[in-house]
Amino acid sequence: MLTRRLAVLLLALTAAWPRHAEATDRWPPFVPPRATLPSSIAKGVEQVWTRPTIARRVDGEAARAPFDLYVALIDSPEVTAAAARHLGVARYDVTRRGPDWYEVDDGGSAHGEYHVLARERTRRVMFSRGRHVGPVLGTVTGAALTDLRFDAHGSEVRQGLTAWVVIDNRVAAVLTRLFVPFFGQVADRKLQEAFRAAARVADWAASRQSEFCRWLAAESPLGDARQPVRAAAGCVARSAAS
Repeated sequence: MLTRRLAVLLLALTAAWPRHAEATDRWPPFVPPRATLPSSIAKGVEQVWTRPTIARRVDGEAARAPFDLYVALIDSPEVTAAAARHLGVARYDVTRRGPDWYEVDDGGSAHGEYHVLARERTRRVMFSRGRHVGPVLGTVTGAALTDLRFDAHGSEVRQGLTAWVVIDNRVAAVLTRLFVPFFGQVADRKLQEAFRAAARVADWAASRQSEFCRWLAAESPLGDARQPVRAAAGCVARSAAS
């Protein structure tokens, strides 16, 4: 869903901001203890947190859907990506590779993977790695720590994130420092597009339940990933009543 595409887009579009001062704490307080994570992920989290190339805070389009439905879609990113492609609001694809581990392809030049590190009622924390291939800079790789927040406000769910990103390609970093305002606008616009895709899928599932449930039932390649979304969208009850 948006969580994996967000990280890949950040890696692709923010290839160099001036470095921020190192964080006072060497470990983010919202991430589980370092000892509980695989060493490769723990090392990446510490690097991104203490020496980010860029940090961004972006608020997304509100989703007009019940909170539980929105959360089910967040936690079933392969379902949400397929729905976004069906609606024509996004091209990205998500594949589940293991527990809390997903591979993401934006349908173009960016590819990556992400791991969900923390799940709270109104928060998801993810660590991602990705690469972007372009005609000018070639292959640019990097990593990101993403703190996704969401909360119910009346009939809507408001969503926003903070992301810390490290870009590995130092040539790209030097070149793009000359265009900080431009690249900042591009990154924010792309993140808004990802949020918009997630909001549109949630709106569709909530406002056109029958249509959404029929589509979901026909998406057999998604397998068991559909079950939490089916339940949250009311598809199970509808099937039982018919």
